[in-house]
Amino acid sequence: MLSTSRIPPKVACGLLALPLLVLLATAIAAQGGLSVSLRALFASDPASVESQLLHFAWWPRLTVSLLAGAALALAGVLMQQVLRNPLASPTTLGVASGANLALMLATLLAPGLLAFGREWVALGGGAAAMALVFGLAWRRRLAPVVVVLAGLVVNLYLGALATAVLLFNHETLAGLLIWGAGSLAQNGWEGVATLSIRFAFSAAAAALLIRPLAVLELDDASAKSLGFSLKYLRLGGLGVAVFITASVVSVVGIIGFIGLAAPNIVRMAGARRLGPRLVSSALLGAVLLATTDLLLQRFSGQLTTLLPTGAVTGALGAPLLLWLIPRLKLGSDRPPQASHVALRRHKAPARLAAQLLVTLIGAILLALMVGQSGQGVSMVSPFDAAVMEWRAPRVIAAAASGLMLAVAGTLLQRLSGNPMASPEVLGISGGCAIALILGIYWLPASSSALLVSVGTLGALLTLGVLILVNRKSGFAPERLLLSGVAIGALFDAVRGVILAGGDPRGQQVIAWLAGSTYYVDVPSAALVGAAAAGLLLLALPFTRWLDILPLGAATAQGLGIALNRARLALLLLVAVLTACATLVVGPLSFIGLLAPHMARLMGFSRAWWHLLGAALIGTLLMVLADLIGRQVMFPYDIPAGLVASLIGGAYFMWGLRRL
Repeated sequence: MLSTSRIPPKVACGLLALPLLVLLATAIAAQGGLSVSLRALFASDPASVESQLLHFAWWPRLTVSLLAGAALALAGVLMQQVLRNPLASPTTLGVASGANLALMLATLLAPGLLAFGREWVALGGGAAAMALVFGLAWRRRLAPVVVVLAGLVVNLYLGALATAVLLFNHETLAGLLIWGAGSLAQNGWEGVATLSIRFAFSAAAAALLIRPLAVLELDDASAKSLGFSLKYLRLGGLGVAVFITASVVSVVGIIGFIGLAAPNIVRMAGARRLGPRLVSSALLGAVLLATTDLLLQRFSGQLTTLLPTGAVTGALGAPLLLWLIPRLKLGSDRPPQASHVALRRHKAPARLAAQLLVTLIGAILLALMVGQSGQGVSMVSPFDAAVMEWRAPRVIAAAASGLMLAVAGTLLQRLSGNPMASPEVLGISGGCAIALILGIYWLPASSSALLVSVGTLGALLTLGVLILVNRKSGFAPERLLLSGVAIGALFDAVRGVILAGGDPRGQQVIAWLAGSTYYVDVPSAALVGAAAAGLLLLALPFTRWLDILPLGAATAQGLGIALNRARLALLLLVAVLTACATLVVGPLSFIGLLAPHMARLMGFSRAWWHLLGAALIGTLLMVLADLIGRQVMFPYDIPAGLVASLIGGAYFMWGLRRL
């Protein structure tokens, strides 16, 4: 699946073991000399603070980093072997997110479960996430791209749930933020003992599975002809991988991309057989994680904020994944086809749009008039100025953001011919959010106009990366979506660093990431509403291009369209729409995916009607999401973006099941 140059497996293992030895020697020598460090390893001197720190902190941390790196790499190899998928790993398949959410819920709701062992709670969460991924991809026989897409949406969905839990229990779970971002800090040998026993058991199980799992390199028919039960083989291999991942998450939190990077680098080095790949990947995973952590310790004193190791490995791994994507052979590369956008056409789209508009007006009036008080649900007049001063800005902001995300998603889907394209799934919202977070923290005076400019720049940079990575493949849908996985992982890493830093602005950032309209005031609502209306009017003249571009480059050029100029203009419009909407409701709502799909299913086929129908549906969905968020857990407020992400994520899962 990756183009490799052949290197003998023993040579590859030796080349990977050498950096590990050099790393250990250099790190030990830096801790007061070899003899002092080794003495502190086996026994601490109560009279020496340095000896105590070495024995109870530095040595356990180094050992845990080596064990965790090797364990995650081993899990990555097993997942890739079982699924025949070079992009499978504990993080891309949602296993780590499931384990993290399970531990978070157990801490809040059933702390007694933790007494039986954190790894068992994490194992249950990771196994549930893996089962959900399997359920979504089973009808497509676990096709590599569908499995990764299922992992993507499960990751996003579980992340949204974790954000909701964190939003309402920020004080209780504050300590979990650092751990959840992947902290290797240790204050004793308990973590080492726990992880070493689990790793030894898992490595022994993986060794027993080497010969049976090697059969999975054949096609299903050939493997079955040899008398192997593929169902039990896959269950056994994935069971070991999930157990390893859960064990690591229970001790050190989520460590990103070691399980993806190490196996792929080893494969590219020439290790093709499963046995050498397991050994080499484990060695390389240990080297990668330990090196990252040692460098982080070396320079952490010069930084003003805490950098969890797991978040840093995720930030380093995202560029690696973007580099790997053009080199993957997925077996299904194809440029976008017109058939992707051809569905039934409604006979009277104008009447259907009018019905949607009436429904939208009714939903807006309902959102303005319905509320709760100590006496329960109550109705107020839309002319009650005191109440409307609070509700109207929220409704306007939710409606405007839904409209902008829907228009951006429609433009992307018709431009790329990719029915799964949207600002959220392709990582454009994530790139925009990274820029906005950095702007909030670093800019001395962050006005709305300045933040929109910063967010637009982040969205444009993300689009530039997507174009650069996917240009040679002709923007094949699968590679575009995998690029979104990488950019989304980078966003998760930046978010983990920000939230683990302990900045008092973290709670507001969490609320914004969840998509809350709580902080919107009247001037901001008027501004975002005007921006949404203006951008919709600006997008409508492009509908001729949107009808022609899905027909292919040759047809478009034959009809007089300058392709580069058209694509650039549309992508710029997508960037501005995404930036404005993300500034209001955060980066994760799925409206950009959901609204264009629903409009198409209703029969809005031509570009003009598709754009208008998606805008009406997106507006309606966000208004209803804001209304539901205000009512369902009163007096608590569930952010509109979070409600929309839960609804949209469920729709995405349903869509994957029907692929």
